[in-house]
Amino acid sequence: MNQPKRLLVVDDEESIRNTLHDLLVAMGYEVETASDGFEALAKLQLDIDLVLTDAQMPGMDGFELIERIREGKSLQELPVIMVTGRTSRDDRIHAVRSGANDFIAKPIDLTEMRVRTDSLLGMKEIHDTLKRHERELEETVKRRTEALKKALDDVVVSQRNLREAHLETILRLVHATEYKDVGTAEHIRRMSYFCALLAEKAGLPPKDIEVLLHASPMHDIGKIGIPVEILNKPGKLTDEEWEIMKTHTTIGARILRNSSSEMLCAGEVIALTHHEKWDGTGYPHGIAGEDIHIYGRICSIADAFDALTSERSYKPAFSNEESLNLLQEGRKTHFDPHLVEIFAENMDEVENIQKKFKDEGRN
Repeated sequence: MNQPKRLLVVDDEESIRNTLHDLLVAMGYEVETASDGFEALAKLQLDIDLVLTDAQMPGMDGFELIERIREGKSLQELPVIMVTGRTSRDDRIHAVRSGANDFIAKPIDLTEMRVRTDSLLGMKEIHDTLKRHERELEETVKRRTEALKKALDDVVVSQRNLREAHLETILRLVHATEYKDVGTAEHIRRMSYFCALLAEKAGLPPKDIEVLLHASPMHDIGKIGIPVEILNKPGKLTDEEWEIMKTHTTIGARILRNSSSEMLCAGEVIALTHHEKWDGTGYPHGIAGEDIHIYGRICSIADAFDALTSERSYKPAFSNEESLNLLQEGRKTHFDPHLVEIFAENMDEVENIQKKFKDEGRN
């Protein structure tokens, strides 16, 4: 009796994973599922014969997953099909260049999926002829697979825990500045979610959205190097004090520089550019327009809006309408005009974020 082929379905949406799982099982396949790229890479150890992966996933998208699969010599011949609603010519070219063998568009045509999977599995059968003759008895394979599943589950948990620990370390680094600055943890959360919202509505890739969410809280990390009497001064800063205050951008960049962490590298960019202005009159380097990194342009708007709507020692809290008017007045001078318009078009979601992360005592 031939061992059924084992397929791996990778998709971050549980409903899609379950649907594909049931369809493929009905076709006679054994099916493993993974909710992200990390779990998928781990489960490739389970003698997978073919991978069906979504394109858009947080953390590691389908294109990166395929590239990681192709890095290993033992997986060069593993068939990979990209299953996605993105059907443009550029997306297809990107998928092929990443190493995909085929491309199935959503909604899935069952006949097309069967033909394409059967064809690729037939090609793989040629490469696996010798391996198939060396397979152990079915019961032995089952016991080995179950034992390996348990070990791999531990690996997946470890990978996720490592990522969570990395993000927690970033947050603790950010919270260190709160001992000097009067800003609240809610400010940090609001502006980071504003950044993610604006990035999403501006059409940035899911990976950039996630990076902005976790890296934007580091925008003012350099304030840890600013004297507290300047940080919390209730009145207007003197020219000399203002020059010292402006150095928090370069201090923050130096703290985060030369890291191997993608999040910390993004934090360095944000710390250095979130006070640059569209017309080139910002600091520390006076760069202008699209020469300012998109992360900095997005963070500038999110940070300014939350600062305007929050009470500070030197000013009252402005209403959302007043604050949005001030942002729009700053179009083409302080802020990227296109991003300001996008922000203004999504005020309902902005207000939902405000409600979710409301300051204590704030109306």
